[in-house]
Amino acid sequence: MFDRRNFKGTFKDRLVSFAKDIRDKASLLPPGMEQDDLLRKARQTDIALHMDEWLSSPDLQPPK
Repeated sequence: MFDRRNFKGTFKDRLVSFAKDIRDKASLLPPGMEQDDLLRKARQTDIALHMDEWLSSPDLQPPK
């Protein structure tokens, strides 16, 4: 059947770790499309992190 992945840490921790790993890989590459793609993915991960923080904010109120 399918194996379940066991993730350690919170969603936020995984996003931060993923973005850091991608930036580390991008820093090892010469300037070019592959490096740009990795940096774009890291920025998208940062945006996902900010959206998660915003959505889980206690100040966020449901519409009335």
